[in-house]
Amino acid sequence: MTGTPTPALSRTLGLFPAANLVVANMIGAGIFTTSGLLMAELGSPVLMIVLWVAGGILALCGALCYGALGAAMPRAGGEYVYLSEQFHPIFGFLTGWVSFFVGFSAPLAASSLGFSEYVASAVPGMLTWGSEAAVKRSIALLIIVSLMLVHLRGIELGAKVQNILTVGKILLIVGLIVIGFALGTGDLRNLSAGQAVALDGDGWKTVGLSLMWIMFAYSGWNAAVYVGSEIREPERNLPRSLLAGTGLVILLYLGLNILYVYAVPPQEMNGAIAIGGLAASRLFGGWVERVISLLIAFALLSSISALIILGPRVYYAMAKDGYFFRVLADVHPVFRVPSKAIVLQCLIAVVLVLSGTFDQILTYMGFCLGIFPILVVMGVFKLRRERGDQAPAYPVAALLFAAVSVLILVLAYQERPVESSIAILTVLAGLPFYVVFARSRANRRPTIVRDPS
Repeated sequence: MTGTPTPALSRTLGLFPAANLVVANMIGAGIFTTSGLLMAELGSPVLMIVLWVAGGILALCGALCYGALGAAMPRAGGEYVYLSEQFHPIFGFLTGWVSFFVGFSAPLAASSLGFSEYVASAVPGMLTWGSEAAVKRSIALLIIVSLMLVHLRGIELGAKVQNILTVGKILLIVGLIVIGFALGTGDLRNLSAGQAVALDGDGWKTVGLSLMWIMFAYSGWNAAVYVGSEIREPERNLPRSLLAGTGLVILLYLGLNILYVYAVPPQEMNGAIAIGGLAASRLFGGWVERVISLLIAFALLSSISALIILGPRVYYAMAKDGYFFRVLADVHPVFRVPSKAIVLQCLIAVVLVLSGTFDQILTYMGFCLGIFPILVVMGVFKLRRERGDQAPAYPVAALLFAAVSVLILVLAYQERPVESSIAILTVLAGLPFYVVFARSRANRRPTIVRDPS
C-alpha cells in the first residue's frame, strides 16, 4: 500500500437533486403498467384507488423511518449500512445481495424493456428493421449503455441529466392529468362500475398480492439513502428529500389512476399493460396514443437513469466493508464515482434484457423487495434507545409499516407461492456467499481507507 488515500465520494447533492432521485426512482414502469393488472384482480376502481392510497401511506411511514436512520448514518449504501450497523453484517449483506439482482438490475432491465415497448408503440415502423423482439431488446440495450456512459462521467453531470429528466417526467404527468380531465373524453361514472372482489379468504389474498404490486410501483421512496455519502447537510436534507419526493409521487399516482378510470371502463382496463397509451387513446383519439407513448418512454428514461445512479452505491459500500468483490470499491480518480460497480450492474441488466421479458417478474421482484425494509424500520427503536429520542411518530410509523408489510407478504405467498418461493430462495442463495466474503475479510487486513463521512 502506497499511503495514498482511496478517492472518496464527494458531498455535492443538495435537497432538490436528492428529492429528484426519489421521484425519479419511484415513478417508473410500475405506474404505467400495473393498474390494468390490478383491475383484473380487484374488479373495482374504488377498491383499486383505496389500495393506492394505502400503499402511499405505507411508503410515507417507511420514508419517515428511513429519514431518521439516514440522518443518523449518512453513508452510501442505504439498507446495507443500517442493517449491518444495527443488527448484524449478514443482514446487510443479504439486502445488498437482493439489491444486486432484484432491487436494481432487474428493474433496470424491466424499465428498459418498458421503454422499448412504448417507443415501439409510438414508432411502429421501427419494428420493420428486424424481428420485433430483437428490435425492442436492441432499444433497451442502447438506452442502458447510453445512460451508463453519462453516469460514468461523474455525479454532478449525472445529477444535471437526472434533474432534467425528472422535471420533464413530472411536467408530463401533471400535463396529462390536467389536459386529460379538461379536454379528454371520459366518464367519472366509471368509478362506480365493476364489482369488487369478495373480501373472503381468497379475496384477502388477492388484496395482499395487489398491495405488493402497488408497493413495487412505490418502491424508490427510500432512494436518497443510497447516496447518503454524497448529500450535503444529510441530517437535514436526507429526511426532507424522502418525505418531499414520496409525498409528491403519491399525489401524482392518485391523479393518474383516477384519470385511467375516467378514460377507460373497468372491463376494458382488465389486464391492459400499456395502460397509459390506452387511456390516451380513449381520451383524445388513436393518434394521440402514439404521442403519449413517446412521452411515457421519455418519463421512463428518468427511472432508468436513477437506477444506474443508486444501485452501484450499495455494492460500493459492501465492497468497502469487505463483504463484496473488492474491485467494486474502486472510485474513479477523476469523476469520483464507483465506476466499476456501475459497469457491472449495467452488464447484469443487459444479460437480463437478452434472456428475459417483462412478463411474470412483478411478483418475484415485489416479494424480494418487501422483505428487508421490515427489519430496517425496526432499527428505529434501537436508534431511539441510543439517542433518547421520544418523538412518537417514529415507532408508530415503524410498527404500522412492519405489520402491514408482513401481512402483505403472507397473503402474497398464499396467492402466488411459486414466485414467492423463488424470491425466498434468491435471498437464501446469498448465505454461502456471505460466509466466503466474511472469511476472506477476516483473513486479510483492510487496505481501503474508509469514507470519513
